[in-house]
Amino acid sequence: MELIRFTDRIFYLPHEEKTDRPLLAYIKGEKFSLAIDAGNSADHVDKFYKALEAENLKKPEVTIITHWHWDHTFGMHNINGLSIAHKKTNEFLKAEQDKFKDTSYLDILKRDNKYIAREYSNNKDIIVTLSDIEFDKELVINLGDISAEIFHTQAPHSEDTVLIYIPEEKVLFLGDSTSENFFNNNYMDINKLKSLIETIGKIECKTCILGHAEPLDKNDLLDYLESLL
Repeated sequence: MELIRFTDRIFYLPHEEKTDRPLLAYIKGEKFSLAIDAGNSADHVDKFYKALEAENLKKPEVTIITHWHWDHTFGMHNINGLSIAHKKTNEFLKAEQDKFKDTSYLDILKRDNKYIAREYSNNKDIIVTLSDIEFDKELVINLGDISAEIFHTQAPHSEDTVLIYIPEEKVLFLGDSTSENFFNNNYMDINKLKSLIETIGKIECKTCILGHAEPLDKNDLLDYLESLL
C-alpha cells in the first residue's frame, strides 16, 4: 500500500480493514513535519515510515494522537520525535498500562478483538506508552508555511477526542470521532453527535478525513451525520 498525496503538503497512508489499521496522515511543513496518529503497532509505524521514505519525505518530528484507542496508540513507542495527546488520552493509556500488568490481559484482548489477534498474531509485544506532551483545551503548531490547530471536542466515540484542522489546506482530521462508543455497547450519544456536527459546521474546511474511511467533502459528511439524528 502506497502513500497517497492528497495535496502538496498533506499525505496519508490509507486505512487497512483486515487489522483495523487507521489512516495515518503526514503534514509537510518548511520547518518540520507532523503525523496524525501513531498506528496500532510498531509494524504499522514502520510501514508508514517506509512509505514516507519512498516519497523522499523525512520522518515526522511530531505525532498528534486523536484518541486513546489501541489502533491509534499501540505504535506510539516506535514513533520518531515527540508525541502529543490530550490529558484524558494519557489517563486512558495509563489505565491500559495498569491492565497489562496482568499477563492474561493480552489473551483477553485477542479473544475479544479479532483485529488485535490478527495484528499481534506472531506474539509481538504490546507496549503502551504515554505521550511526551499533553494539553488540555487547544494547541496551535506552526510547521513553517502551514499550521495545525489541535483541539479537544465533545464527540460520541470517545471522551478524549481531538480534532486537527489545517487551515491553509482547509482539511479537518476527525479520527474516529463520528463513530459510536465501542466501549459502551456501540452506543451513539445523539447529544454528543449534535455537538460534533455543530463543531464541524463552524470550521471553514472543505474536506474531512476520518480514521477508517476515504476523505469526504464536508457537506457530504454533515448530511450523513444529520441523517443519524
